[in-house]
Amino acid sequence: MKKTLIVLLSGCFALPLPAIAQDNTEQLDQEARTIAKQFLGQLKPELQKSMKADGPAKTIAFCQTKAPQIAAKLAQKTGWDINRVSLKARGESAQPDQWEATVLKRFNAQLANGSSPKTMEFSAIVSVNNQTQYRYMKAIPTGQVCLTCHGSNLTPPVQEALTKRYPNDAATGYSKGQIRGAFSFSKTL
Repeated sequence: MKKTLIVLLSGCFALPLPAIAQDNTEQLDQEARTIAKQFLGQLKPELQKSMKADGPAKTIAFCQTKAPQIAAKLAQKTGWDINRVSLKARGESAQPDQWEATVLKRFNAQLANGSSPKTMEFSAIVSVNNQTQYRYMKAIPTGQVCLTCHGSNLTPPVQEALTKRYPNDAATGYSKGQIRGAFSFSKTL
């Protein structure tokens, strides 16, 4: 379910903005969807390969180093800022800002009302520090394989690897189908 909201972010407050480039949002939405597919298309096979070859505990190191590299290369190629965020973040870079946290809470409310997380996305044109930005988020649903490192019943080697690499990890305790986080992309207009 996609909704477009035009807001002004000033400090901690969101205020309505006049319609800015409304016709352009569909094109930006499509660009963002394409980037999400590319990111997932590069990350998922690498993750599966690491899980199969090295096991889940060693794949945690892959996630910590390789996933940000994939995002950085894609950002350089596309000119977009690319990140993954969560209300239960694993690392510092996954901490949502206020806008992202609001969208993640919206996704959780939609899930509670029966919406499929696979189709959840949200976009907005916002003003941040006197710059107009397009922002886009797409929910990341928790799949069965995700539970290996994000579920409630972690093996001792996985728990040990998480504790070593992410001492403040909060990204566990998920069940299949829950929203684990979201892809978060932005582009200065």
